[in-house]
Amino acid sequence: MSAPLAPATVGGPVRQLMQALRETPALWWSFLYFFCLLSGYYVLRPVREAMASSSDMQEVFPPSLIAWFASHGVALQDFVLQFLFTCVFLIMLVLQPIYGWLVSRHPRRVFMPVVYGFFIVTLLGFHVMFDSDVPGRGMAFFFWITVFNLFAVAVFWSFMADVFTNVQARAYYGYIGAAGTIGAFLGPIITGALVQRVGIANLMLVSAGFLSVCLLCIWRLRHWAVLREREQQLVSGEKPMGGSVLDGLKLIVREPLLRWLAVLVVFGVGVGTLLYNEQASIVRAAYPDPEARTAFYSHIDLAVNALTLLVQLGLTRWLLSRHGVAPALLIPAFAIIVGFSVLAASPLPLLVAVVQIVTRASEFSLFKPARETIYTRVDRQWRYKAGAAIDTVVYRGADLSFAWLHKVLSLMGPHLVFVGGVLVAGMMTVAAYGVLREEKKLPRDQ
Repeated sequence: MSAPLAPATVGGPVRQLMQALRETPALWWSFLYFFCLLSGYYVLRPVREAMASSSDMQEVFPPSLIAWFASHGVALQDFVLQFLFTCVFLIMLVLQPIYGWLVSRHPRRVFMPVVYGFFIVTLLGFHVMFDSDVPGRGMAFFFWITVFNLFAVAVFWSFMADVFTNVQARAYYGYIGAAGTIGAFLGPIITGALVQRVGIANLMLVSAGFLSVCLLCIWRLRHWAVLREREQQLVSGEKPMGGSVLDGLKLIVREPLLRWLAVLVVFGVGVGTLLYNEQASIVRAAYPDPEARTAFYSHIDLAVNALTLLVQLGLTRWLLSRHGVAPALLIPAFAIIVGFSVLAASPLPLLVAVVQIVTRASEFSLFKPARETIYTRVDRQWRYKAGAAIDTVVYRGADLSFAWLHKVLSLMGPHLVFVGGVLVAGMMTVAAYGVLREEKKLPRDQ
């Protein structure tokens, strides 16, 4: 098989896509990989949301934990998301060095199957927990799927940067993202159709099946990653990277581009967390039944993914290929400022849902592909170690901080939550400009 070729620049989007698929067989496997990864995740995402917004504390937390908080005069139901986000951040602090050890001491062919194999095995355990109605299953599952989302997706994009050059990434990442969006579109459909028929427990098996296909895709895509590394005389991913388990965090402190990327993620997460927590409060009051909450969140996910797909197919490739990463980073930032400004003036539940849809869709269709394109121009240590640290420890640290900030702001009403969101979105825009300034200093496209 030949190495991936640069894409043609003439013809309509569909024609260009078909030509790219003929020239670059790796695209087929990349499509299947991301499709199955997001299908598996989005089958389960509504379950996470339903658990986080549950009014039944026994469903979410172990009885011993509820009793401990009660004995200290704290009603745990008043701090559900704050407690969950705090624990997730602590879990990330523990897991990041373990991941750093894995990628430092083992080659790509080992650590990638290990990551996905771990998630498949644990899904089988959750099947048993939900089937048996184990108290506290909601908390355990919330922790698991949050870790899964960050690590599994971070590893995917790092691997794509091994397979494709920067020029190819700007041409192909929109298409690859669209394949993932189709999977993300399918996941909530499966959940909405099956959850009230087969129950939540059996959705775990459906997701495990999708992740098993991801392992096949990893095995097939290794060929093109090795080929690119040989042709461009890059450090081979088939050898351990070496270094310290904390190299990712050290790189973020040392390198200006990585620092700005970390700041950008902090404020990007901030606007999402403020909006997510406010929506959870609304849903908790409106839908007391877990299956009904799961179905509601599946409808939100469908709307997000439909809008994401439209942008990915019609705009993302054109923006990245013609204008680079700048518009794809700045358009979502400006859209969020407008959305939060509207909510600050009129925080109606329907408007909250609409802004949630637009915010998440712009992140997935523009912001994420643009950010990941930058990683194709840097060393593997940056994307596998620093990139993973940004997407795990930094991400969850921001989640934790803004979850507690939301708790404080919400005491003074939803208007103040969204006014705070406007300020956070403004800082996100400043960080985007910082990233763009440092990105211009990188070596030219390859």
